[in-house]
Amino acid sequence: MPERPTTDSLPAEQWAGEMGEKWLKHLDRFEGMIAPIGEALMTYAAFRPGQRVADVGCGAGATSLDIAQQVGREGEVIGIDISPQLVDAAARRAQAAKADNVSFRCADAAVIRMEGPRFDRLFSRFGLMFFADPMAAFANLHRLVRPGGRIDFCAWAPARENMWVAQMMAIIGQHVELPAPVPRAPGPFALEDPDYIRELLGRGGFADVHIDSWNGDQLVAGAGASARQATDFVSDAMSFGRLLDNAGPGVREEVNAQLTALFTRYHDAEGVRMSAKALLVSAIA
Repeated sequence: MPERPTTDSLPAEQWAGEMGEKWLKHLDRFEGMIAPIGEALMTYAAFRPGQRVADVGCGAGATSLDIAQQVGREGEVIGIDISPQLVDAAARRAQAAKADNVSFRCADAAVIRMEGPRFDRLFSRFGLMFFADPMAAFANLHRLVRPGGRIDFCAWAPARENMWVAQMMAIIGQHVELPAPVPRAPGPFALEDPDYIRELLGRGGFADVHIDSWNGDQLVAGAGASARQATDFVSDAMSFGRLLDNAGPGVREEVNAQLTALFTRYHDAEGVRMSAKALLVSAIA
């Protein structure tokens, strides 16, 4: 069983195209799947009324709107994402919700420069793992937040500690040769190492780093998904599916059959329930 997913590296620029489109296509399933971790991170961050917050890698804006409610009308939230499709969707959501204290920017957080006062808080739900130059990116994030301000984010713990990933990769590895892992390469597990997180934050200018573990169940493909729907979601929407692109239809069909059997074993009344682990991180600027 691989120590970590051995998918190709996933640079931020892909979120401006293919991956952003896939996230939007499967928005409800993506957001439903990571909702428990996102809720834990929101509690961890404990926003207060009146704070000015940047939501980095905001996707379609769900977290930005949640933060906007917590900081109130006297606060402000700016969601930042590199995907124009997701930023457009986020803006539509905010308009529908009549949330006038939140706005969105289509930009790369690794290099963005913002006008106005620096932020009180930075927040990111799985949005900081895709930087091509993480050291420079975290230094730039530090420039966005005022002295004494705080960053809160979550990242996946290693694949071997995420049953839903490890078991999927074990199945795929029976049929195709998995690429050799590239530690710390841009992708879902780039920040799996707490020591590396501390190094990035420290060299970026942050201090007082705290890292806690979130352990729990998540529903693959979100609440209510059948085993087959979970398989279709993983195959079409997630980067794992790319490993089978050149394997031929027969191989993909066999992998999908095995994935469906796996997900059937973990299916209950709420969906496909499998254990997961993430890191919740905070630091002071």
